Amino acid sequence: MEARSERKEGVLIFFVSGRLDSFGAQQLDAWARDALNDDDRELVVDLSGSTYLSSGGIRVFNGLKREMKRRNGRIALSSVGEYPRKVLDMAGFTTVFDLFPTAADAVADIVRKRRNPSLFNEIFYKNIVENGARFTIEPGWMTSPPVLRVLGDLNNVLYAKISEADIRKKKFSEVTYSLGLGALGADVKEAMPLMGEMITLYGSMVWLPTDGNNTPDFLTPLDAASADVPVYTGYNITLDGPFNEYFTLDTTDLRGISIADIYRAIFSSAHGRVGSYHGVIALTIWGVLTSLASSGLKRAPVTGAGLKSGESIMAPSRVHEWIASDSGQSYAGDTLVSFGIGIDLTGDLSFFRPESLSSLYYANPLNTGAAKQMYLHNHGVVFRNVPYEPTLDLNTQVKKIVTDGEFADMRHLLDSTRLRKAKIGVSYIQDILPER
Repeated sequence: MEARSERKEGVLIFFVSGRLDSFGAQQLDAWARDALNDDDRELVVDLSGSTYLSSGGIRVFNGLKREMKRRNGRIALSSVGEYPRKVLDMAGFTTVFDLFPTAADAVADIVRKRRNPSLFNEIFYKNIVENGARFTIEPGWMTSPPVLRVLGDLNNVLYAKISEADIRKKKFSEVTYSLGLGALGADVKEAMPLMGEMITLYGSMVWLPTDGNNTPDFLTPLDAASADVPVYTGYNITLDGPFNEYFTLDTTDLRGISIADIYRAIFSSAHGRVGSYHGVIALTIWGVLTSLASSGLKRAPVTGAGLKSGESIMAPSRVHEWIASDSGQSYAGDTLVSFGIGIDLTGDLSFFRPESLSSLYYANPLNTGAAKQMYLHNHGVVFRNVPYEPTLDLNTQVKKIVTDGEFADMRHLLDSTRLRKAKIGVSYIQDILPER
């Protein structure tokens, strides 16, 4: 069995060649799982190159049909030869699958009958186009002004001066979205040498231990409110408050759009339109990756780490001792859930105290291009086999993904990370408060 895939008008097409007997069906099943991206909802299987079909192949088609149903999508078969059609008919499946003479006919029918879940947004909500991408903006629910709460001193991270006295314990139930530096362990002494990049998402904590294995770890309590396993952190930024707006991103560019360009589009849109915009935003993103650009701490920035007085882990002479760039995988087509902070340097930031702003960000030397316009600080978790459906509630889906999703990776995101689709919760920050 051989197979290749292509996309036409947003429809994924599998061109299958060879015998779909039990062995070929096993090959097709494994290949199809890898070829499906998390935002694929419409599938055509073209059998013009297959002259033999058995019940093994039908089982694979049934599995793909169930998967498309889970994604609220559709599957069709095309170019089914005489013998495979007889097998489908004998097994009673010619009425189960939509059959078309060619892949082009199947794609045309799918496009003609395609539901447009964003039609309501396009009619009633604002649309903007930036860098070849379309953003649809819809309002959130305003319950209280969103603020950021900062625990710890960022300078202690950058200059590797975190001591045991700086470590605080957080309960899983205390945060919905946060990022920073943290670890899990039996006690603070066990956790400190392992402290690395950390993100919390709806009661789940994911972190990259600084143990040299470059492998993230995570814990999702069954009941976050009663969980007594603490998160140890020396630095943490927590969002307290709602999303003011939701941006839905869609682009036909196969390269997607960078996180830097996503922030830039939101900054640009907020100027003059959003009265509560003061240059600082927090974003929660649920999207589909085209490429992941990332970094992570190699060592825990704690006292006794060997830095000279006044020397930073971000110094050009030391950064590569402390920061590992990229995970080695692009995760194209997989799902990203991230939380981050953005500061618009092109606007008036006088609304905030300078010391509050400086507690949020640093210039990561691995980021290039956008540093003069913005400072971004984002952590993200990669999942697989998560159907993407932007009409669903963002908070509900994030909670479901971190509980049920197939975990793949966690990283500090560089600004050049790219997505082709995303649902984005935007909070226009009204204050930055120290947390004791």
